[in-house]
Amino acid sequence: MTKQSSGRRQHIAIYIYGPTGGGATRRTLTLAGGFAKLGHRVDLVVVEATGHLAEDLPDGVQLVALDSPLLLLAKGMKKRMRRLRIKLSGLALGRYLWRERPDVLLSAANHVHLTALIAARLSFAPVRVVLRVSNHLTGSHLGDSERQRPIRLKFARRVYGWADAAIAVSQGIADDLVEHTKLSREQVCAVTNPTYTPEIESAATAPLDHPWVAPGAPPLLLGAGRLAPAKDFATLLRAFARVRARRLVRLVILGEGNKRAELENQLNELGIEADVEFHGFVDNPFAWMSRASLFVLSSAWEGSPGVLVEAMACGCPVASTNCPSGPNEILAGGRYGPLVPVGDDAALADAIIGALDAVVDCDVLRARAREFDVDRAVEGYLEVLLHDT
Repeated sequence: MTKQSSGRRQHIAIYIYGPTGGGATRRTLTLAGGFAKLGHRVDLVVVEATGHLAEDLPDGVQLVALDSPLLLLAKGMKKRMRRLRIKLSGLALGRYLWRERPDVLLSAANHVHLTALIAARLSFAPVRVVLRVSNHLTGSHLGDSERQRPIRLKFARRVYGWADAAIAVSQGIADDLVEHTKLSREQVCAVTNPTYTPEIESAATAPLDHPWVAPGAPPLLLGAGRLAPAKDFATLLRAFARVRARRLVRLVILGEGNKRAELENQLNELGIEADVEFHGFVDNPFAWMSRASLFVLSSAWEGSPGVLVEAMACGCPVASTNCPSGPNEILAGGRYGPLVPVGDDAALADAIIGALDAVVDCDVLRARAREFDVDRAVEGYLEVLLHDT
């Protein structure tokens, strides 16, 4: 029994946009379930109550959908207006904090931090605010507009200092926070993501009906994530075209996003449309990972990409860009898979071919993945969340 589970029952509020599909949201739900399992009262406070993962709410976690006239007016807004809906949720979040008085508010995603901090300050509720920081402060979560980004960055640097503490998902993120905000080194802690569970390995054995994973099929490369600039699937497609020119191989990319049409056009330009499939969001990516010859991460930036850990947990070899930050820490400087420069499709293609030809001990990969287990992460989070209780 951990120190946190043996004390009094705490009320932990976790604020995110909603139970939408994606690795970051899955890990937030995993944390919420871990806190509840130890006896804490857990509210998942959301702007939008619907999404791919709405049915996966862990036992003991209460879903609290914020409600206000402004949010009702914005209900029909397109997905690209999500940032505006987050801002409009601030008053409702402040009312929730004043009414429910949780012991701590965990702001669990970069794009909600500013709203969480402002709402907590204006509510005058005696709540400890902790940020879960999953990307560098200079990352795209501060806005898509190049003109607005410096203003938002300056504002964020100041406002982040209002937090009581921050949990970074990698040491690289922790260092970036200390350098660019008013948070001190003592206020910032790096805790690995709650990624590995034994259920991953069992889910990996689930049936998968697709001709590209049939016995005797050519080697299958796998990518996964939002079809968004951060994941830089454009570089992966260029690298794949280089590999495909040298040998028979196929590529499946799991995930959805606003770059899909652009990436599909790139397929046609590269002449690789017959050997690449955008498969969309799937409930069980682990069945794909266990059957892929190689998982490839092509990201331009990350926080701590759990998909690398998940792929290794499924016994799948991995290759990755050495983007800031996370892959270098997860792969131990290349010990568990090759690392290449960001945006370098030629280097990525060479790494893919080298990894396909290498002899890999899958048990070593699984052992590394288990170092990112849920219990360790939950304990690390609770040490920060309940530090003053």
